[in-house]
Amino acid sequence: MSPDLPAGADGLAWAQSRGMGALAEKMGLEWIEFGPDRAIARMPVEGNTQPVGLMHGGAYVVLGESMGSMHANFHAGAGRLAVGIDINATHTRSATSGYVTGVCTPIHLGRSLTVHEIAISDDAGRRCSTVRITNMVRDAPGV
Repeated sequence: MSPDLPAGADGLAWAQSRGMGALAEKMGLEWIEFGPDRAIARMPVEGNTQPVGLMHGGAYVVLGESMGSMHANFHAGAGRLAVGIDINATHTRSATSGYVTGVCTPIHLGRSLTVHEIAISDDAGRRCSTVRITNMVRDAPGV
């Protein structure tokens, strides 16, 4: 559990109240589940495609980075800030309609580094992209 949340607090409410940021909101990201062990969010394919109608690879990365960074900040707690220092993605399928859903799972939650894997699938449950993000955790400015 994040140190800035009291026991029994709702991680989803925390994530929704914090917001996803202007880019993620413009792309239509929405939280479905958010807790200490995983987070789930989805994003519409429509509006996030390449000119040929396939989901843009960069859109998968925006979903993955938004989820992994938010979960890293949840872990970091009050007075701490997580910032991305490395991200990679492997795209294995192209979504063309509906939604893609990301499941963000922590691989490592340390004091100074976090690593998350985000598995992104289409509406049929087929994996489209796997994103891995590393965040550096540090004291927030002014702390």
